[in-house]
Amino acid sequence: MTLYYKDFSGGPNANTIEIPGPSSFPLNFSRFGAMFVSDDPITEGIEEGSAPIARGRGFYVITDLDRTHGLWLASVVFINGKYKGSTLELQGSYSTFEGVSEVAVVGGTGKFRLARGYVTYETLSFDPATGYAVFQSNMTVLHY
Repeated sequence: MTLYYKDFSGGPNANTIEIPGPSSFPLNFSRFGAMFVSDDPITEGIEEGSAPIARGRGFYVITDLDRTHGLWLASVVFINGKYKGSTLELQGSYSTFEGVSEVAVVGGTGKFRLARGYVTYETLSFDPATGYAVFQSNMTVLHY
């Protein structure tokens, strides 16, 4: 399954903010201990205006002293389509500045009960002026 996260870290419609509470733009993704929470729309297509099928709800913490990796914990909450009402639970070390990162699928609900697998993430685009980024995720999931 290939899905696309639409992430806004700036402006009035930001869906990723730094904890504790919104900070002034730009967010500092390279400070040890920085924490972020997100509620990204996830779409089947990369096109702007592609209908959301899920939400990526989770948090990210910069957890290494060289400030290039963090801990990513997230739920992919399906809101439309054949998986509506189901979730996938993701966890792992995420590279902030490398091309592709991989995290584990550690569980799920609904149609994804007892899920396991992995997800790769790749940044397709990032506009520093607006804080808008598009991430592609490729999921390989085994479930019952």
